[in-house]
Amino acid sequence: MTHSPNADWAANLDSETPLLVTGAAGFIGFHLSEKLSRAGLPVVGIDNMNDYYDPALKEARLDILRQYPNFSFQKLDLDDRAGMTRLFERHPFTHVINLAAQAGVRYSLENPHAYARSNLTGFLNLLEECRRAQVKHLVYASSSSVYGGNRKLPFSTEDRVDHPVSLYAATKKAGELMAHSYSHLYGIPSTGLRFFTVYGPWGRPDMAVYIFTKALFEGRPIQVFNHGEMQRDFTYIDDIIEGVARVIPMAPELGPEGEAAHRIFNIGNSRPAKLTEMIALLEELTGHEAIKEMREMQPGDVRATYAEVTDLEAAVGFRPDTPLREGLARFVAWYRDYHRV
Repeated sequence: MTHSPNADWAANLDSETPLLVTGAAGFIGFHLSEKLSRAGLPVVGIDNMNDYYDPALKEARLDILRQYPNFSFQKLDLDDRAGMTRLFERHPFTHVINLAAQAGVRYSLENPHAYARSNLTGFLNLLEECRRAQVKHLVYASSSSVYGGNRKLPFSTEDRVDHPVSLYAATKKAGELMAHSYSHLYGIPSTGLRFFTVYGPWGRPDMAVYIFTKALFEGRPIQVFNHGEMQRDFTYIDDIIEGVARVIPMAPELGPEGEAAHRIFNIGNSRPAKLTEMIALLEELTGHEAIKEMREMQPGDVRATYAEVTDLEAAVGFRPDTPLREGLARFVAWYRDYHRV
């Protein structure tokens, strides 16, 4: 792959001014915080350390991050308005990367208010602090789920996203609209990133790759929804993080007609695979045969995801390219080591 000048993204960031990474103990937040810290940049990470999944996994990620002298951590919830104000008063943030969110489509059916607190109220609190601080660039996580029932493939950022099929997706779309309005009203340059089915070492235990791998090693059945006909644009974590890192120093500018300095990118592998293909690879890599229980589609699910990333590649000179087999092999190797199986 040929690299654009932005391959040296770290050189375009101030090594004296800390970057704020929210959700730093989460899957993507941990990997980004480590990449930034490894590049010698000062990072302040926050996370509310909730128990949506085992907090011990979050603590283990933080143990790694704390080995970097330029990384500091504070337990803080975006929903804590006063706490967020104090945080911004202590640190002169110019670049903010928001990876904190209540994640998961199915959990949004059970606990909708958690999504309103984190993804709406919490994000609003962050936007307010970015407004007061006049940050140079806000980068925030959106999701491929905003495409909802979209039947046109691949999903393009030019597509309409007015038909979310889960509350989680609706809150992510709302976040994009909120960020756009703050960019328009207060001149805060912001970039939303729609992530596509992220997987890899230190991943979330509620995601299919993790769930299936655990079940295979434990000899338990796995539930395969839509009879395995679902397609997902599985995107390896290192590709996601490379894309995010390259975007950070590249703040959007006002449009020629005064349009808001706000943009959206997809970050996905652009090679959707059926669930059955993913399961077959995991069987091979773990050496265990899956006990499959075929199920109908679940509420809030979509049949396929598929990212169009030409605009990302044009902007930052990078597109995800890790093959599914390679990424799953790295995940299984991590799983064996972490869980000692």
